[in-house]
Amino acid sequence: MNFPDDTIIALATPSGVGAISVIRISGNKAFELTDKFFAGKEPIASAKSHTIHYGKLTDTSGETIDDILISVFRGPHSYTGEDVIEINSHGNPLIAQKIIALFTSGEARLAEPGEFTRRAFLNNRLDLTQAEAVTEVISSRSEAALRGARNQLDGLLSAKVQELRTNLINTSSLIELELDFAEEDVEFLERPELVARIENIQGEIEALLSTYSFGRVIRDGVNVALVGQPNVGKSSILNYLLKEARAIVSHIPGTTRDVIREEITINGLLFRIFDTAGIRETTDEIELEGVERSRNAVRQADLILFINDTEQPYPTDLYNELLTLTPAGKIIKVLNKVDLKRESFESFDAKISAVTGQGVHELVTLIQRKALGSSNYTEHTAIVTNDRHFESLRRASENLSAALTSIDGKMSGEFISVDLRNAESSLAEIIGVVTTDDILNNIFAKFCIGK
Repeated sequence: MNFPDDTIIALATPSGVGAISVIRISGNKAFELTDKFFAGKEPIASAKSHTIHYGKLTDTSGETIDDILISVFRGPHSYTGEDVIEINSHGNPLIAQKIIALFTSGEARLAEPGEFTRRAFLNNRLDLTQAEAVTEVISSRSEAALRGARNQLDGLLSAKVQELRTNLINTSSLIELELDFAEEDVEFLERPELVARIENIQGEIEALLSTYSFGRVIRDGVNVALVGQPNVGKSSILNYLLKEARAIVSHIPGTTRDVIREEITINGLLFRIFDTAGIRETTDEIELEGVERSRNAVRQADLILFINDTEQPYPTDLYNELLTLTPAGKIIKVLNKVDLKRESFESFDAKISAVTGQGVHELVTLIQRKALGSSNYTEHTAIVTNDRHFESLRRASENLSAALTSIDGKMSGEFISVDLRNAESSLAEIIGVVTTDDILNNIFAKFCIGK
């Protein structure tokens, strides 16, 4: 793995007009280059780390570009582990462009996407899971997603994976040591104890794997499809949840011709609500397309609100069609317009009125509980939200199952050792102890340029 020795620069704040712009510079010539253009009370090269300096930035002809503040971070005690400069200028895009052009005309170059964080990883300022969490923190769209990303950035998953990896290394080392004394037939770890250790590690890995569904909900939110026959109040329910008239409400069947998507946040968790066209037999070409799109929305949804009302018979055929599109466990049966009738309807999970709001709070609580499942998540719990982490953990568990099979079959230590080492390697991939440029390129390409 090549460690960069050049100096990079990029705009760290969003492009456009604002109060200030922040330009970040990192590399072994960051201080030297800055002093060529900065006029302050003292040279940046002699400034103490974690200090801020006021002065003017001038171009090569001596013309002032802007009055600026410069923050100094000396490596290794900086974000990247290198010497870092952060220039705070006025937030005119032209000024930021001039500053970047000034430095890139010298010995700096424009940073690639995620290159600052990649350098932080290469310089051991972050492990790979923490580096990935940086972009999650930036892109989080709900409180729950932000807490989950913060959890990972704080190193909870890293610490757990490192603990399991250390236990595996200690165990496999004893097995490999036995191979050096094969002729003496020495066992440094009795097989029942070896099995117990492997099963304990595998159990903890499986516990991490079990958090993945919940972790994805935390990170990505929940897709909820409103499904039912025409005119049962799907659009009214959407409007009530949004507290605005987003969808057209009419007594005429088939008013909603397409899938309407809106987002709401409930107790910090993001929900994407899809108001679908009523699923029914029709000869109208436009409505027919809407019905097909509704079916696709059901297939892709995490939860389905199957809506009926008190004025229509229970749509058994429609419910049976839903079961061909999604598992029954994803369906919440909702009865709307209960303000119009007082009969008991025991076959529904929730009974509401989108007009008066009756039962809507209880429905929202049910949706949230269904989305989160039975997880006992706290902010101090290691959870898996990332596909790459999940696959690595799954492979590690499979390798441990292979090791247990080898032990059960009374195979020699070589077979057991290989399986344990493969499991350890899978765990090492998560935190970046073992990695490739292809993996790093794929991860950091998703970052913004200034990070």
